[in-house]
Amino acid sequence: KLKFLMDQAQDFAISHGITIRNKENPLTADKAQIAPYLLLPSPMIRKRFMEAVKVQKDFNELYHKVAHDYNFLRDALKSAIEVDSFTKGLWDIYETVRNEGIAQPISFGLARSDYMVDYDPESTQSIMGNGADVNCGPNDSNTRLRQVEYNTIASSFAGLDTQVAKLHRYLASEMELEGVTDKLLETNPVGGLASGIVKAWQLYGNEKAAVVFVLNASERNVYDQRWLEYAIYEQNSRIRVLRCTIQDMREAILTEDKKLIIKEKEVGVVYFRSLYSPDSFTSDEDWETRLKIERSMAIKCPNINLHLSGAKKIQQEVTKPGIVERYIKDPQAVQRIRATFAQQFSLEQNEEGDNAVRLGIEKSDRFVLKPQREGGGNNLFGDDIKDLLSKIKDSNERTQYILMEKIRPPVFKNYAVRADESVALWDMVSELGIYGVIIGTSDGIIMNTECGHLVRTKTLGTNEGGVAAGFAALDSPYLV
Repeated sequence: KLKFLMDQAQDFAISHGITIRNKENPLTADKAQIAPYLLLPSPMIRKRFMEAVKVQKDFNELYHKVAHDYNFLRDALKSAIEVDSFTKGLWDIYETVRNEGIAQPISFGLARSDYMVDYDPESTQSIMGNGADVNCGPNDSNTRLRQVEYNTIASSFAGLDTQVAKLHRYLASEMELEGVTDKLLETNPVGGLASGIVKAWQLYGNEKAAVVFVLNASERNVYDQRWLEYAIYEQNSRIRVLRCTIQDMREAILTEDKKLIIKEKEVGVVYFRSLYSPDSFTSDEDWETRLKIERSMAIKCPNINLHLSGAKKIQQEVTKPGIVERYIKDPQAVQRIRATFAQQFSLEQNEEGDNAVRLGIEKSDRFVLKPQREGGGNNLFGDDIKDLLSKIKDSNERTQYILMEKIRPPVFKNYAVRADESVALWDMVSELGIYGVIIGTSDGIIMNTECGHLVRTKTLGTNEGGVAAGFAALDSPYLV
């Protein structure tokens, strides 16, 4: 049965573009391979899933408003800017365009809020009213939804995961299992994200303007991006999508009236699928090019202040009392947001920060240490936390990190399918992402939607969770 399912799954995956470029030959189209995926959908508690879906628009609104609060961003990021050159580079761009006068008032985000279910195995409940306390495994009463992060730039895998959800429904049908498919969800996040780009393009107001995808030079995750490009085409075939690296964008011209021109095309929307990591900037010219883009009339996804709002330091700051309430006036929305917060600690050089450093050193297995970075592979765990904090505890270098409570997700078994690896049954844990579109100005919101989900699953003991970084596999939820 496993061999039969594998044969069916592999053909489906290739036929439906669940693929990435080969690691050794990322620039060669004929060297594609299957992207990592789970053979079967993974269990997820329905109530927790629905909580994540329901709170997405609340988080979109929160981060949109945070991104337009200059004073809050400045105060929250001040210490990180002093010691982290990458965050300082982004901040300098923001300061420059703000002082000059922001050319494009419309901000645009294709966001993804990521969660894990926190499970307390010590929690018990009474069964059948007889007073017997037993552990029933993960359920509504002994689990909580906890936000991992809110991504404001390059929220990937909407294209591939749309196809993985279809794969799991197909395999369930092939297995002839009754009552399974109604617990599997159809999802089309790539269509939802594409609708955001189409809307932003329309708001720019020039039907001849192009959409530019800014990509890494050696991009393996090409086909996920192509799915988004094709979804844009299906919704509006007049929109031209140009794929450019930051090096290509050096040739772009910024006119006196702030129009951005590349390859003789006026640019209406710039969609960043790179530039969230210091590795993306290879020279001062790349930074100057990023500033040139920000100075333009093109609608940026994200613009520089929305990008900055996704910093881990901002995530930690919004958990403080009164901050969410400053931006969100609906008490129920505030409650939905706050219910997802994990404990987070500042490492500022004050008494609060000293206590957090001591906590991180003494109980490092209970925390994650996060720098101001995106893209997977950046966080520290366990003894690595202890070693680093012991080294920098008396230095202002510590202020570029935050300390976050480690989430304890339920463990289950599943098969991970990877190119050139034998398939085996593993103990695994999942992370849920909910996609959203947010478009607006400092004065109000134009579009705010929730548009589908992503599940990434990794083997137990693997701390990081990025698929592109090689830690996890694409998945879909089986609601229980």
